[in-house]
Amino acid sequence: MRLVLVVIALALLLVESGGVIRPARMTNAAPANPAISSAPKTRVDFDTQLKPIFQSKCMPCHFSGGKMYDRLPFDKPATITKLGTRLFTRIKDEHDRKLIEDFLTQD
Repeated sequence: MRLVLVVIALALLLVESGGVIRPARMTNAAPANPAISSAPKTRVDFDTQLKPIFQSKCMPCHFSGGKMYDRLPFDKPATITKLGTRLFTRIKDEHDRKLIEDFLTQD
């Protein structure tokens, strides 16, 4: 009788888990599909993706005619590369930060 109950309990577990018993997720475990996590990043284009962010957050000061333009022109990729993540003092949006980080790490 106990064996029947154990079999029923296991069958219910299989049905409840979608037919697969998954091990508990470990924090240091490798990703299930490393091909997905190591997929090459799409290149971030400065003019079409980053410049609009800086224009909306840093204009007029860091663009042509602005009081900071001579020292820190944000319409030039070299300035952004030089400043790196120090830009995040003003850029708070996570999507914008991710684009900037991807730009900084690309070749």
